[in-house]
Amino acid sequence: MIKMEPRKLIVNQEQDLKKAALELIEFSGKDRILCFYGEMGAGKTTFIRYLCRELGVLENVSSPTFSIVNEYRTQSGERVYHFDFYRLNSAQEALDIGIHEYFDSGSYCLVEWPEKILNLLPQPHTMVRIVPDQETRTITFSHD
Repeated sequence: MIKMEPRKLIVNQEQDLKKAALELIEFSGKDRILCFYGEMGAGKTTFIRYLCRELGVLENVSSPTFSIVNEYRTQSGERVYHFDFYRLNSAQEALDIGIHEYFDSGSYCLVEWPEKILNLLPQPHTMVRIVPDQETRTITFSHD
């Protein structure tokens, strides 16, 4: 796989997230594991909501903070998995839910708080960093 140079976007308003989501889909290429880094309140779940829309998910997208994983279906019937590992106490908990089966499924796996399971992340994957500023968000895409 040819690695692309990191891509940096400045998002001024929420409506810009649609364009950012389309750029992420293009940037990630065949990668289906997308890892979202950012502090609490940075906008990870909001960005994932826009991404899911662009992937064809019609249902409501919400944070799986308490359930750890939400499963969505696209219009074409493909699965999209949305993980939130914020509340994990150990990587073993991710193993207990069968994280490798999700990662090996070929479906999009959108991972919030991937730093909780760094040693379990497959290669390759796409990293998405969201850094809030006073009025904007800087979103950077890079490959592992």
